[in-house]
Amino acid sequence: MHEHELWVTALFNDHLAGVANAILTAVGQSAQVRPWANYITMELVVAAFIVVLFGALKPRLSMDRPGGLQHAMEGIHGFLGDNARDNIHHGHRRHIAFCGAIFFFVLFSNLIGVIPTFESPTMFPPVPAGLALAVFLYYNIQGFIEGGIGYLKQFTGPSMGLGSIGNFVMGVAMIPIEVISHCARPISLTIRLFANMFAGEQVTLVFLSMTYLLAPAAFMGLHVFVSLVQAYVFALLTMIYVGMAVSHDH
Repeated sequence: MHEHELWVTALFNDHLAGVANAILTAVGQSAQVRPWANYITMELVVAAFIVVLFGALKPRLSMDRPGGLQHAMEGIHGFLGDNARDNIHHGHRRHIAFCGAIFFFVLFSNLIGVIPTFESPTMFPPVPAGLALAVFLYYNIQGFIEGGIGYLKQFTGPSMGLGSIGNFVMGVAMIPIEVISHCARPISLTIRLFANMFAGEQVTLVFLSMTYLLAPAAFMGLHVFVSLVQAYVFALLTMIYVGMAVSHDH
């Protein structure tokens, strides 16, 4: 994909290679000369930016004189809260923090690629895959927290009204279908985010190589729009999966 080493990655490899190799060795991997990859350092930059952003916002929160940043964050929080209420329903408030964290991390990971000398970590498959796996684990764990062992009944599908024997047979037949469906969710989340961000990056680079004024600006604007949409879609699907897992309708 992108083989060149970003300046941030070079700093990590020059000064923190030992840290990365210690981690690799701990998980049974062999040490490398330059172990830090671009997408890993970009993830760390995004995470640090989010911590600094909200750390700086917290002491400035005010009921009487809210600033522009507070207004923006309250608007996003309200928007995500409304979506969580519509898709998760019962107990939706306790899931807003996770869904919001997913939204902001994906959003800033998408947008950082607009900054010169940086790259969007979400256009590398391991990053969307990691996020998708986190979502997969979260909604299944929440399903067990909400329904206990009864959560597994969701894998047998809804009752068909075929009698005890008929429902049992249909339930057994539905289990592999439901398992495949659940396993397909992280794959779908990964491919959707990766493909959109990678395609957007490639289109922008192509037009940058052709002209350096109007066309790149237009496609960078499109990149920002796609970044927002993909962050929202990822968070929305997370809410939908959580809502299905904690639903009492089953």
